[in-house]
Amino acid sequence: MPEDPSVADSSAASAPVADARVAYSAPLDGGGLLEGDLAATPLEQLARWYDEVSASGSVVEPNAMVLATVDAGGLPDARTVLLKGLDARGLSFYTHHTSTKGQQLLATPAAAAVLPWHAVQRSVRVRGPVLRLDDDEVADYFASRPYGSRIGAHASRQSAVVDGREPLETAYERAAAHWPDDGRTVPVPGSWGGYRIVPVEVELWVGRASRLHDRLVYLPAAHEAAGLGVDAALALDDPSAWRVVRRQP
Repeated sequence: MPEDPSVADSSAASAPVADARVAYSAPLDGGGLLEGDLAATPLEQLARWYDEVSASGSVVEPNAMVLATVDAGGLPDARTVLLKGLDARGLSFYTHHTSTKGQQLLATPAAAAVLPWHAVQRSVRVRGPVLRLDDDEVADYFASRPYGSRIGAHASRQSAVVDGREPLETAYERAAAHWPDDGRTVPVPGSWGGYRIVPVEVELWVGRASRLHDRLVYLPAAHEAAGLGVDAALALDDPSAWRVVRRQP
């Protein structure tokens, strides 16, 4: 929708939004990100960066990941989830299948995600088809969660409208009474599970001076495989499957 030219540029925030700027200096990357710096595979590079960001202590939740999906009308939707798996198959996260994102992924099983490591002037962007995790993998992860998180998964009808906190807290107390914290197994809710983004594109970004940022991208080595279909999915640990290009900032 075009903007109304009669409305002057302004900000509702008391802080000057348009004037907010950061001087980029690539604190973890010295002279920036060059092609020769990259690992042979996306998996090795992602694991290296994740370890470095975690060790820096500058990012509170380095596995916090912005996940973008689309609704039935093609309108993008985004929210933060936690990355809970990274291997040759892709990037995994967990949620309720009946949630808004779960329903959107059922209708359009593809997504984009960003690991926004602003504090160290790095980010990772991936996109590709999305697959549901099998029941055994979901059960193993669910059993590793803290007791409160397992009970919370039973109490919450994620994305449903609720009239205040009281019904949610009551549902939690009811679930906790049904499955007390006495060592017995809390079952996986029937509506809860996991997903894996199977990347066909992995972009690494480093902030540089004068907005001349570095953007290096792993793409399928075969150009015709660059679509979003599951058949285009490649193992993240296969060096022969990927090529690297540089995009302008």
